[in-house]
Amino acid sequence: MYSEVPPTKLRDKEEKFRPARTSKFWLWVADRFFYNMLENRFYAMRYKGVENLKSLGKVPTIFFAPHCNWWDGIVGYNICNRLLKKEIRLMVEELNRFPLLRRGGAFNVNKKSAQASMDALKYSVNLLSDLRNILYIYPQGIIKPPNFRPIEFQTGMTYIAQKAAKRYGKVNLVPIAVSYLFMRDNRPEIWVEFGKEITLDTPKIDRKEYTEFLAKSLEDLCDSQAQDLSHAKFEGYQTLFQQKLAWYRRIEQWLKRIDNKGHHS
Repeated sequence: MYSEVPPTKLRDKEEKFRPARTSKFWLWVADRFFYNMLENRFYAMRYKGVENLKSLGKVPTIFFAPHCNWWDGIVGYNICNRLLKKEIRLMVEELNRFPLLRRGGAFNVNKKSAQASMDALKYSVNLLSDLRNILYIYPQGIIKPPNFRPIEFQTGMTYIAQKAAKRYGKVNLVPIAVSYLFMRDNRPEIWVEFGKEITLDTPKIDRKEYTEFLAKSLEDLCDSQAQDLSHAKFEGYQTLFQQKLAWYRRIEQWLKRIDNKGHHS
């Protein structure tokens, strides 16, 4: 179910690099399609910590999050395009299987070898020059089980950040915790928390040490969010969307009100 070997390396096939190809029309299509996908499958999407994004649109920005399931990319799209009104640039392995994702802002990465990945890494540095873009990365490199610990990163994101800091003067990296939880409905909810901006303003860093630092920052944020949610600490969360209660839940609440009236009469 979970492989330690990236799919492109496992298949050992050459894949031509394909950059993102967005347009107003395709972004309009993607915005509605990916938003409706979430609305159809999830009861609600909630978020907090937007106030931490003080330099968004002013400084090149990289979002990084854990990768535990297929929905992560759709959630990332809605975070950037629907919630923050920015264009996502999402690094996707095996993009040849879903070529239309390029129209929504995805570009492919071939992890067959370090050299094969270089086109995607260099492209990532270049696209950060456009402050309308947010580079969204899953630095674990492969899908891991939910709440897998310790969170460990590959060094690609640090390479991008190093080169961006050198070229643009600084780059902000923002950890994002994402939880998929069943609450009081038969459909799960998405809970998103933005961490504080981590500013890198010098390329003179030890790549391995900085990668470990970023991994720990994401792990701490994810653990903190999980602790809060497990103790019903929902303060500060706003709602991107929330469905109406299912008919049986409405009946349940109606019966509770009747029961409460009976107790007080």
